[in-house]
Amino acid sequence: MSIRPNFDPSTNRRQFLSQSGLGLGSMALASLLQQDCQAAEDNPFQGILSAPHFPAKAKRIIYLFMSGGPSQLDLFDYKPLLKEKNGQDLPESVRQGQRLTGMTGNQATLPLAGSLFKFAQHGQSGAWISDLLPWTAKMADQLCFVKSLHTEAINHDPAITFFQTGSQLAGRPSMGAWLSYGLGSANQNLPAFVVMISKERIDQPLYARLWGNGFLSSIHQGVQFRSGPEPVLYLDNPAGISTASRRKMLDRLAELQQLEFEAIGDPEIRSRVAQYEMAFRMQTSIPDVMDFSKEPEAVFELYGPEAKTPGTFAANCLLARRMAERDVRFIQLYHPGWDHHGGLPNAIKRQCKDIDQASYGLITDLKQRGMLDDTLVVWGGEFGRTNYSQGKLTATDYGRDHHPRCFTMWMCGAGVKPGISYGTTDDFGYNVASEPVHVHDLQATLLNQLGIDHERLTYKFQGRYYRLTDVHGRVVKEILV
Repeated sequence: MSIRPNFDPSTNRRQFLSQSGLGLGSMALASLLQQDCQAAEDNPFQGILSAPHFPAKAKRIIYLFMSGGPSQLDLFDYKPLLKEKNGQDLPESVRQGQRLTGMTGNQATLPLAGSLFKFAQHGQSGAWISDLLPWTAKMADQLCFVKSLHTEAINHDPAITFFQTGSQLAGRPSMGAWLSYGLGSANQNLPAFVVMISKERIDQPLYARLWGNGFLSSIHQGVQFRSGPEPVLYLDNPAGISTASRRKMLDRLAELQQLEFEAIGDPEIRSRVAQYEMAFRMQTSIPDVMDFSKEPEAVFELYGPEAKTPGTFAANCLLARRMAERDVRFIQLYHPGWDHHGGLPNAIKRQCKDIDQASYGLITDLKQRGMLDDTLVVWGGEFGRTNYSQGKLTATDYGRDHHPRCFTMWMCGAGVKPGISYGTTDDFGYNVASEPVHVHDLQATLLNQLGIDHERLTYKFQGRYYRLTDVHGRVVKEILV
């Protein structure tokens, strides 16, 4: 009996060609499947690159993504002129007719809002840091602040999608998926790409497509880890199913899938089997990586009091270090809650308390273990906040709208110059004044530290070659050792 399903070959070019008896069709199929299947014969989690394009400084990335857009003007980009002109209208000579969101575009005035928080210079580098971040200030000389980032996206979903996938439109592979595709997994018992979201801070949706595989094989999608008794959904065996019976089931299923692959030729069949096998191995590896019982008390003190509470940013940072030790390639932590259109002073205090000591703990922990040299840590959001107040400005309260024109991120480790600030904004904190860094420039730089030429890691889809940086982007060599 044939297991071939009812199948419309016109819906999938690869499937159509695999069933064609024409020699030309077979040649075309071989070309199309080469990238997906060449490495998959022996190891489906091996990257498409036989080796990095050049020696890598980083083995892995831990990306601390502050979803919602943290206010650079209240954290890192010190602008005393805003305090001096507090309440005055934003000059048109500064705005230059640039678009605003619908939330402030119809305000009668755009009153400049100086930060309520005190700034001071820290370390030998003299980095300006707000008093909201005392722990971050302690490691000022280890950080590289990039103050001239800019993006085209002015609303959250396209802006976050742009950072994660290189496009404002949904459907492209995420950065972690590109790295998995290019370099593969360094640990066969854990995914190459994992995602964690801080609990109790979800003020806007974070869609799974942000860590999706797009048009790449599904083995490259990110795996979300959650707090609670089931860190990865549907991983555990159902009641009454033993490990031995699960092993037999997977073996028989693989045999059926092989017959299906021989009949249809769709590489996604093999990807599916590879994921089944990874899930089986993760039944053993996940309990080990999630077990904090052997961590000494000094480690929890380093990350802060919330490190013992699963699902908090502090606990996720500690888990990120444990995954980094096990050679997970790309570890993405999302910490939502930074969208402060109103009530910013109180709200940003809460956010900074969540992340300040935990970020310091992660950097310090990695350094103490000798891992910071080959681990690149990135901190930042999808855009910045405006220098004017959204809504009413008072002596004790203000809000800030989305601002894509300039914002700040920091990086640390893996060949990034420590103790520097790169790029500047104008005195009003509204436009980039020097050394602009586009989102694609940042992405190109991150790939560069992993030994990847961003212009050469490509995938052909629907007749054209795609890459994370799409059609432009440069490595910001000035911030690299």
